[in-house]
Amino acid sequence: MKKYKALILIFAIIIVLAFVYDYYKNLNDKNEIDTTVFGEYSSSPFTVINDNMPDFDTEELEASAREEYSPLDSLGRCGVASATLGPETMPKVYEERGDISGVYPSGWEQAKYDGEWLYNRCHLIGWQLSAENDNERNLITGTRYFNVEGMLPFENMVADYIRETGNHVEYRVTPVYEGKNLVCNGVQIEAYSIEDNGEGIQFNVYCHNVQPGVVIDYKSGESHSEKNDTESAQGEYILNVSSKKFHTASCSSASSISAKNKDTFKGSRKSLIDKGYSPAGCCNP
Repeated sequence: MKKYKALILIFAIIIVLAFVYDYYKNLNDKNEIDTTVFGEYSSSPFTVINDNMPDFDTEELEASAREEYSPLDSLGRCGVASATLGPETMPKVYEERGDISGVYPSGWEQAKYDGEWLYNRCHLIGWQLSAENDNERNLITGTRYFNVEGMLPFENMVADYIRETGNHVEYRVTPVYEGKNLVCNGVQIEAYSIEDNGEGIQFNVYCHNVQPGVVIDYKSGESHSEKNDTESAQGEYILNVSSKKFHTASCSSASSISAKNKDTFKGSRKSLIDKGYSPAGCCNP
């Protein structure tokens, strides 16, 4: 009888441990954010949220250095990263950045456009603030534009403030995913300087994970040039069969083509280009 009780107890412990593991592994899945509140990207790399007021609880605002990184979820995605930043968390003067090339964040499908790599391994909490290198819980797939134009200016602002004052900053970065997408649409960054009650640092922004001129499939991380979409778009064109040039249907210059050399075509620009035609100067975007 004791033997059976022991087996039942062991079985119960296994179930509890499996439940706890699954809970933490899927923590990010259960806290998906409504992405509509952050709006669509237009031309600015970031959008101000809630009049730039961060949403920290009073008990979070303690000037005691700490760093917390969420476990990867069931899809291998990073979750919220939060910290109380200060001189204690920043790299020492002699400290050099480490190699992070061995980390492959979720959705890492690298590509090159115009000679530049599309993606960076982006720190949720930047190295200059945390001295974190190849921490997989702190690295996401982000575009070069998102990293340099979106996140970096705010990281620089906080780093400069800490160096100048020696004060602490409450800091939280929340990657925002749609459904089960492997690449986040962006990150929300909140910051608040503690000792001076937000006078030195206070912001709440959303940085858009985009790259101008590139279309990203956030579900997988694959991408293609916007130019491909333009080339594949269906339309009506007027051809000069003699010069092998084509015009858009609305182009006024097409009226000068003689009747014997004029023809029409319905389809994509790419199809015409594949047939040996090229856009007329007035119709070449």
